Amino acid sequence: MSALIDGISWVCLVVGGLFCVIGAVGLLRMPDFYTRMHAASVIETLGAGLILLGLILQAGATLVAVKLLMLGLLILFVSPTATCAGSNRFWRTRRTQHRSPSHQRPDGADGSHRVGHRPQPEFV
Repeated sequence: MSALIDGISWVCLVVGGLFCVIGAVGLLRMPDFYTRMHAASVIETLGAGLILLGLILQAGATLVAVKLLMLGLLILFVSPTATCAGSNRFWRTRRTQHRSPSHQRPDGADGSHRVGHRPQPEFV
């Protein structure tokens, strides 16, 4: 039974490590911020989860396993939340940056009618 648990544990550790490496390579190859952030979030959650599962199996029924489980739950909840917050902040920052006159809509509806809108300075 111990050999079976060791085997499953090592499979989880190796597959989790491979997911993290593949995610890191994919992170470098993705074209824009949103796809990079999505790849990092998914791979980190899955890769770290498998690594932690392998470590829990190696630890057995001890206090270390409980601590690893708590760490896994933290990663499971915090990683998607941080990804969502980061992408929302990036989206809002990109929307409020300066737009040149060539990017304004032809009917003049540039969003200046919105409540709380501050006009951007004109740069020539």
